[in-house]
Amino acid sequence: MINRLFILFVAFITVSNLKAQNIKDALRYSSESLNGTARFNAMSGAFGALGADVSSIIINPAGSAIFIKSTGSATISVLNKKNRSNYFETNKEATNTNLKFNQAGFIFSATNRNKKSAFNKFSGGFSYVATNNFDNEIFIAGSGNTSIADYFLEQADGVPLDLLQLQSSETISSLYAYLGANYGVSTQNAFLGYQSYIIDPINANDPENSEYESNVAAGIFNQNYYYSSIGYNGKYAFNFAAEIKNIVSIGINLNSNNFNYRQSSFLNETNNNSGGAVNYIGFQNDLYAYGGGFSAQIGAIAKITNSLRVGTTFDTPIWYNIYEETSQYIETTRELDGLSYNEYINPRIVNVFSKYSLTTPWKLAFSGAYIFGKRGLISVDYSYKDYKSTRFSTSSSTYFNDINTNIKNELKGSSAIKIGGEYRFNRLSFRGGYQFEQSPYTSENTIGDLIGFSGGLGIYLESYSIDFSYSRIQQSGNYQLYNVGLTDKATIDKIQNNFVFTINYVIY
Repeated sequence: MINRLFILFVAFITVSNLKAQNIKDALRYSSESLNGTARFNAMSGAFGALGADVSSIIINPAGSAIFIKSTGSATISVLNKKNRSNYFETNKEATNTNLKFNQAGFIFSATNRNKKSAFNKFSGGFSYVATNNFDNEIFIAGSGNTSIADYFLEQADGVPLDLLQLQSSETISSLYAYLGANYGVSTQNAFLGYQSYIIDPINANDPENSEYESNVAAGIFNQNYYYSSIGYNGKYAFNFAAEIKNIVSIGINLNSNNFNYRQSSFLNETNNNSGGAVNYIGFQNDLYAYGGGFSAQIGAIAKITNSLRVGTTFDTPIWYNIYEETSQYIETTRELDGLSYNEYINPRIVNVFSKYSLTTPWKLAFSGAYIFGKRGLISVDYSYKDYKSTRFSTSSSTYFNDINTNIKNELKGSSAIKIGGEYRFNRLSFRGGYQFEQSPYTSENTIGDLIGFSGGLGIYLESYSIDFSYSRIQQSGNYQLYNVGLTDKATIDKIQNNFVFTINYVIY
């Protein structure tokens, strides 16, 4: 009791035991969506050897040296995400649509007046792009034979009963905070399961009891699972580039990366099974994560002929520092001696976790483009991203050993290809593109390959140009509800439609 009170104040401020990070967390902050100017989106981002678009420097920093005149651009998009789920043969659908300001930047280009210098042009600039939009909704519903009670049973396994029982002058909030500070999230979950009568000890008279049984009878369980998230991942690129003898362009980006992510999930489970006390469970979990990091890119573009260009880029990992906060509550309905009791256990505690680090994968890209005079062009980009190199780390060197081992075993290097084309007719440009990206998982049943196509239109008006694009991306995979206990999976078919509008301004 004395020890619990001593640490109570600290528990409200910081929780030293990290939550159970997983591969989903690693991929969330390591993945990038197709975002940028409308021209960039219309050609599926195949700009590695082209340059001359503000978003192109996000792909290859040498692209700014291709600009003839200084240019700025700003972009808004309407992003629609549709998720179709199948869970025990029950189909559901959830849709999310939002308007975002997702790109802005400028490039300054200057010709070197020193004709004897090998460097004939210098350029520099800044570009912001929302590399990922986290706004999303998923709705899963179906009837299976596994209960969320199994989740609480696994969390409670090995936890002494004395830790889950309120002592004199303790409250739900104070004990929940104490458990988080000293024993971690799994023990907090065990506490919620015990206090809401989902689980009971095998030996209620033994304070050292560490085995539990479920008060939910076996049978069929009707489950509704709601997931929603909001947030973004942004990259701020500071660019420097130069052109050598009108043939080779070289460039570097120094990037500041940051993200803000909020996630909420709620499971509603009911049953009519005989022999059990609990027939309704509602379980809410909220996560708030934010972080920042540094990365760099180096790239080059070479003009083989006036029409043919090739390029290459290396992206370093992003070295993130990440902070997380969580909160949760549970509600149940149980029958006892013919009477119905409603339990609502809300600790009203925010777990604030210690900082940890994430190193995202490095990426290597090669590209080529052929320009048909002033009539049009075709461009192809190939990239390889080594997801197996993703690493979690913290001041405790061994804490993430298990998840890092899982990353090595379950993730792989992923190849991606993007193809884009453009045809110009007077003041109009017609554009199209295609992209394919391999699943980062060794088992494609987890997440399948990504396939997308795009198209767009541009109008040139002297120093201004207006561009519009539409892109569609499809990807399927399995979504596991919880990491232990209730590990049933739903199949999710994801469709993303993106409508993008950009204004470009050229400084003469």
